[in-house]
Amino acid sequence: MAHDITTPGSAAPLSRMSRGLLWAVLSAASFGMSGALARPLLDAGWTPGAAVLVRVALAAVVVLPFGIRALKGRWHLVTENLLTIGLYGILAVAAAQFCYFSAVQHMEVAPALLIEYTAPAAVVVWLWLRDGQRPSWITLAGAGVAALGLVLVLDLASGASVSPVGVAWALAAMVGCAAYFLISADEDNGLPPISLAAGGLTVGAVSLGALGFAGLLPLHATTVDTVYAGHAIAWWIPMGLLGLVTAALAYTMGIQASRLLGSRLASFVALLEVVAAVVFAWVLLGELPGPMQFAGGLLILLGVVGVKLGEPRTAEIEPLPIAGDLDAAA
Repeated sequence: MAHDITTPGSAAPLSRMSRGLLWAVLSAASFGMSGALARPLLDAGWTPGAAVLVRVALAAVVVLPFGIRALKGRWHLVTENLLTIGLYGILAVAAAQFCYFSAVQHMEVAPALLIEYTAPAAVVVWLWLRDGQRPSWITLAGAGVAALGLVLVLDLASGASVSPVGVAWALAAMVGCAAYFLISADEDNGLPPISLAAGGLTVGAVSLGALGFAGLLPLHATTVDTVYAGHAIAWWIPMGLLGLVTAALAYTMGIQASRLLGSRLASFVALLEVVAAVVFAWVLLGELPGPMQFAGGLLILLGVVGVKLGEPRTAEIEPLPIAGDLDAAA
């Protein structure tokens, strides 16, 4: 039985679209926190591989029991979707996170993030080529406005240097990001969102651990205190937030959003992660965004609206049985 979310002070359930947008915004905000939390850890001596491995492993440990519960004994859903779970764990979890942190090692954060977030455009192109879902001119215009907003938010006009190696890593992260939206939106596999998240996080943690054990992934961690907004904080606090909030909750809510909105719209709403990242960098690292960045955030919102307006009009769909699995497992 699905559980509808209700607005405060009202018994009326939110529509499928409203619920999807709520999960998408919360997921984007959670993911957006990761950069500001991880930067001081990397500065303290953590390697990207170690930070990503601990983050993903912690999230897997937390989400796995809920994912198993949501299956309700339907283990055939796992065996029938081993390839999907494997691809999600390797591409959407392990590769996307590791490649982005690797890109940041070779180039500035802004251009690396911009390259990764060409993923929504890649999703539109992929659906066009695979399913013939040719985007309307409104969708294309919305994508263009959102891209312009990203340029302003990331303040690329300041002249960031670009490394070919960094660009290659960022493009690899873009592939993982696009896979995240496409696989998350697949309703036909029957997997509850939280079960897919649990399986993907587990596969991601195991694959990263295997690479580290084989010596192919540098793993180094420290217990040095991290510094946020001028305050020293024990390393385990930001690492715990990275695992619980920016991974466990973010991936689960992101899958739920993609199931309700579809991969195209969900991927564009996820652009709000960039805005969230700017805000968290301001609060935690003291990096105050300028007027251009605020204007860019507004353009991203307008672009998301344009993308939605450009989608074909369809009848309202009744909430899927899996739509309540996140609440039921919580």
